Amino acid sequence: MKKVEERFLEYIKVDTKADENTKVTPSTKGQLKLAEILCNELKEMGIKNAKISEHGYVYASLEKNCNKEIPTIGFIAHMDTAPDYCGTNVNPQIVKNYNGEDIKLNKNVTLSSKFSPELKKYIGKTLITTDGNTLLGADDKAGIAEIMTAINYLVNNPEIEHGTIKIGFTPDEEIGEGADHFDVEGFAADFAYTLDGGEVGELEYENFNAAGINVEIKGVNVHPGHAKNKMINSIMVAHEFINMLPINEVPEKTEKYEGFSHLSDIKGSVENTTLQFIVRDFFEDTFEKRKSQFKEIEKQLNEKYGVGIVNVIIKEQYKNMKEKIEPVMHIVEVAKKAMEDADVVPKIKPIRGGTDGARLSYMGLPTPNIFTGGENFHGKYEYIPVESMEKAVEVILNIIKIYANK
Repeated sequence: MKKVEERFLEYIKVDTKADENTKVTPSTKGQLKLAEILCNELKEMGIKNAKISEHGYVYASLEKNCNKEIPTIGFIAHMDTAPDYCGTNVNPQIVKNYNGEDIKLNKNVTLSSKFSPELKKYIGKTLITTDGNTLLGADDKAGIAEIMTAINYLVNNPEIEHGTIKIGFTPDEEIGEGADHFDVEGFAADFAYTLDGGEVGELEYENFNAAGINVEIKGVNVHPGHAKNKMINSIMVAHEFINMLPINEVPEKTEKYEGFSHLSDIKGSVENTTLQFIVRDFFEDTFEKRKSQFKEIEKQLNEKYGVGIVNVIIKEQYKNMKEKIEPVMHIVEVAKKAMEDADVVPKIKPIRGGTDGARLSYMGLPTPNIFTGGENFHGKYEYIPVESMEKAVEVILNIIKIYANK
């Protein structure tokens, strides 16, 4: 049986960076390539029902092997990597028996404990890092490798009793589209877990309410020598818009249950400027206030400069899954017990982000999130300890065993 790190190192060779501009699913061909690899690997394990949907989702089912009444459990991970950073030609470095010192990724990039204090927790472990030029892809190819390894273990150890286990690998989670074409009815699980968290022990069933907001600003361009009382510089109006938002309610100044508005992109000229924001909040009432704040600024600036100068477009993205998980809290309690049985200390905390599980929970499939073991996702400082991936595999198997023995 392949080890979890062997699988992981194979999967990260495939560039699966998502692209929100293609407007197709999956958004990039690399994701379909990985889907084919995974589907073939599942069939080679003996899971003949593995398939790829028309939108590039991988579905498979390991049928129950006993007569007990056991719920059908799903395990889900996503195939794409973040569009924020390069995912081409990932060249991992293996650091065995890590000694606690800074890790030279290349001549210009060093992974230091000053930047990443949690490094010290992994002294003596085997770390997989980048070479400083790309992201690693642990988000979420580690989750895929962990699920595949756990399923392969069950196939090779048929004496372990289990119910029906559903496997789902999704495209385009990183651009908020991972659940768009997920066949919840066909998946037919009673509940599921995403393997999409960070450090060992993370267990999450709360996440941000999320919206994307585009602000379109039209200007009036006039020769600067004759511009008085005529020119409307859309860049300056954009600057004004930004300054009307709360200065401290941004990602770099918030934590825990604090929400924020994040300016993620800006393009501008005198004639036209666009601002792209993401808005995040755990609580419905303050989430609504944040969105209303953007519309109020739109109103004020249009009163100042003229109707239609500023246009705010709000797109809902996902909601806090807590409301859908609380009625079936046994799925969180079992995951917690599964971690404790693996000598992992559970760290139940809110996700300052979202997962496919957030939307799937509102589509009728309650889906909390479990750690993969990775650190510093979405950039050149990303790394993952092999031992953390092994613990995730153990937790998956423990969840399955606990429900089989209930």
